[in-house]
Amino acid sequence: MYKYEFVTIGNEKFMGAKYTRHRNIIDEYAKNGYRYVGFIPTKTTDWGKFMTIDLVFEKQEGASKNQLPSP
Repeated sequence: MYKYEFVTIGNEKFMGAKYTRHRNIIDEYAKNGYRYVGFIPTKTTDWGKFMTIDLVFEKQEGASKNQLPSP
């Protein structure tokens, strides 16, 4: 069985501007035994620009539990 964690990130300029914050979040979760599995757009504009997304991480239950930093 897997445990899933969702981290919401957003930015007014998410698409169309250089955005790198997600890389640090993915690296931090990987250090704590999580695997990045994808993202889900959670808020878009009327013309389809992503305003917020959820990064999705999984970890097998029973694996060591390390405390993760707040995004």
